[in-house]
Amino acid sequence: MEDENYEMMFKVVLVGDSSVGKTNIMSKYLKNEFHEDSKATVGVEFGSKQFSVEGHQIKAQIWDTAGQERYKAITSAYYKGAKGAFVVYDITRKQSFDSVDRWINDLKAAADKKLSIIIIGNKCDLEDQRQVNKEQGEEKAKNYEVAFMETSAFSGENLDKAFEKMMNEVFKKCHEEMISEGDVDIVGPSKDISLDKTKPKDEGQKKKCC
Repeated sequence: MEDENYEMMFKVVLVGDSSVGKTNIMSKYLKNEFHEDSKATVGVEFGSKQFSVEGHQIKAQIWDTAGQERYKAITSAYYKGAKGAFVVYDITRKQSFDSVDRWINDLKAAADKKLSIIIIGNKCDLEDQRQVNKEQGEEKAKNYEVAFMETSAFSGENLDKAFEKMMNEVFKKCHEEMISEGDVDIVGPSKDISLDKTKPKDEGQKKKCC
C-alpha cells in the first residue's frame, strides 16, 4: 500500500481492567476483527488509523494497555503524550465499573492536563448479563465532566461513533493550541494500519499535533 500524507498525529490510549474488551475494541475498529479467545494484553499493543477531520488528514496512534495490576508501572508510562483516553469497563462486571475512578485518577496523574476522556461501557450486546445500567455510566461521566457511550466490540455497535467523537474532540483542542502557539503543521507519510505488539518506531521526524 502506498504511503499517504497526514498533517497531524496524536496518541489515544485504551485503559481499564483486564478482560473488559479493550483489545477487541481496537481490533474491531482497525481491522473489523473480533476474537472470542483474545488473551490478556502484556504491556501494550499499538495500532494506527488515518482519517479526515474538517478537511485535515489526521493520523491517530491507538494504544491498548494491559489491565492487570502487575503491569501498572509499565503501562502508566505510556500515558505520557496521550491526548485522548477511552476508560473502558464491562457492563456485565460491576467490579470493572467500580475501577473506572482509579483509572481516571491514574490518567489525570500521569497524562496531559488537557486529556480528552470518554468512558466506555463495553459488551452492550450482552444485555441479559448486564450488571451496570446505562444510567450509572452516564452519571459517572457527568461527575467527571466527560463523555460516555456504550459499545459492543462483538457487533461493532457505536465503535465508529466513539472514535469519531474522540478524534474530533482531540483535533479541536490540538488545533486551537497550535494556532495559539503559532505552530505550523508538517506533513509526513503515514503507515499502514497495524496491531504490532511492540512499541512503534520513533516517528520524531513527523509532527505531532501538540
